[in-house]
Order: sequence, then structure tokens, then C-alpha cells
Amino acid sequence: MTETQLTWAPLEVGPSDAGVPATVAGLAEYLTAAGPALDERLLTAKALVFRGFGVTEATLDPVLDRLLADRLSYVHGNSPRTKVGANVYTSTEYPAEFTISMHNELSYSAAWPARLLFFCAQAATTGGATSVVDAAHWLRSLDDEVRAAYADGVRYTQNLHSGFGLGKSWQETFETTERDQVEEFLREARAEWVWKRDGGLRIGQVRPSTTRHPVTGEEVWFNQSDQWHPAALGGEGVALAKLLPADELPQSVSFADGRPIPDAYVLQVRDRGLAGAVDVDWRQGDLLVIDNVLVAHGRRPYSGKRRVLVAMSN
Repeated sequence: MTETQLTWAPLEVGPSDAGVPATVAGLAEYLTAAGPALDERLLTAKALVFRGFGVTEATLDPVLDRLLADRLSYVHGNSPRTKVGANVYTSTEYPAEFTISMHNELSYSAAWPARLLFFCAQAATTGGATSVVDAAHWLRSLDDEVRAAYADGVRYTQNLHSGFGLGKSWQETFETTERDQVEEFLREARAEWVWKRDGGLRIGQVRPSTTRHPVTGEEVWFNQSDQWHPAALGGEGVALAKLLPADELPQSVSFADGRPIPDAYVLQVRDRGLAGAVDVDWRQGDLLVIDNVLVAHGRRPYSGKRRVLVAMSN
């Protein structure tokens, strides 16, 4: 682990740091005055935590409007979420006892959000931190053998049902019931697809395993192979993979040429991402903003009720 990673953490901004009252209006005043300088600050810090401004779910929208000018819908998202506002969603609805491994949002897609914002409406009783990792460090932490094996990218395969089945339906995934709209999206994404006899949809797409930040040029680990591979999903994932052929699983992954990715590789990817992560321990009203290329994120297990919302923008 590098010295940079040992000392890196999201930059916390409170009312005294911003020089404004500890209110939502004070935060809005700071964000308005900061303007483009805030983009530079995020680029340098990679992640920002706004804490102590008393933001609530009812007062969130004006803050979102300043931090995420053009919020995106979660089209082609593979994790279960609930839409709760104008392109505002719950964070991944995954059982509380499990860890969500590190990932950059929609890194398996042809287009991804540049910025994510998380808002803590209710902190868990215990645990439940959102973990963040420097994605360039994550890349450097992997063995040379693993990086070389991934050099040509990965192939993702999705099987989306039409209303009943494992995983998400294509209607949920693309937020439409119109096949033409889905096909237009997939065509623009340079994906392969086929409509199945049962009304479901199979999608295949080859994507790079790394990318470079459009401003800094820094190369980062940028794929979700461990989250799409049964070996990294624990007992249930392995059991499901034994019952169904790989191309019939709700989602699966291989190397770009179709060769299987060894279990040991995806486990190394998962574990080193988590090992390098820094936890953001939530307090009610906190906001976390991350650069979605420079920083990957995940979630620690928790107990009690937890409500964290997420929004995305270019």
C-alpha cells in the first residue's frame, strides 16, 4: 500500500471550513459562491463530504441542483434501487448483512456518470459505511499477472427477464416498456442483443478493464468483473452458477475473447479494492460527492434501518 493511499481520504467540508452558517441555506450559499472552483476542488480531493449543514430529505433538492446540475436516470443500471424523486434513487437495495464490493458506477456500460452524490437520510444503527477507494491505487495494487490478463478487456452478458424471473426485468433496467427505446439505447452503446422467446432480453458487450480520467489522464481500474462473477458473490452465486449455464445467468462475465476469468483473479480484484478502501461513516444529513472515475465505492454491512439516497450527473 502506498503512502498516498495510507493518507488519502475524502475532504470534509463543514460550516466553519466554508465560512457560512450551519444551515441548508448556508450550504447553498457556499456552493453558489464556489461555482467552477468546486469542480477543481473535487478533481484534486477526488471525494468531498459536506457535514453539519442540517440537510434533510425534504430540503435536498436545492442542494442537488447546485451540485448536480443535470441529474441522470439510472438507465441500464443492474443493481436493485427505488426511484424516489427527480432522478434520485435509493442506494443499492442489497441485504444489510452483506458487503458491497468496490466499483465505479456503470463502468460496464458504454457511458457512465462523471459524478455521484450520496445523501444520508438515516444512518444505520451500526456499520453501513460507504467505502471509497482511489481507483488508480486499486489498479496499482493488483498483481502484474492479473493486470496483463485483463489487458484486452472483458465481456459482460446480461439476461433480463420480461417480468418474472431472477434479477431485474428489462423494463426496470431501461425504465421503459418500449422495445424500440431499448434497442436505440443498445445500438448507441455498441452492444449486442437478442430478444428471447420468453420475452426476455440477452445483452452482450465488450468493455475495457481500465480507463483514463478525461482531465487528469490518470489510468484507473474500471470494470465490475468481480461483481458479475459467481466466485466473488459467495455461496449463493456459486450455487446458481452450478445450476445454470453461464450464458443463462442473470449476469456473467468473461475475458473479451470469451475465455473464463479464473476465480483467483476476481477474488484478488475484490479483496484488494476493499483492503484499500476508506470508510465514510455516515451521520444524518451528510452528503458525499465523488468523481466516479477517480474513485470507486462500496458499502459495509450494517444493522438497523439505513436510508442513503444517490444521484448522478455528467
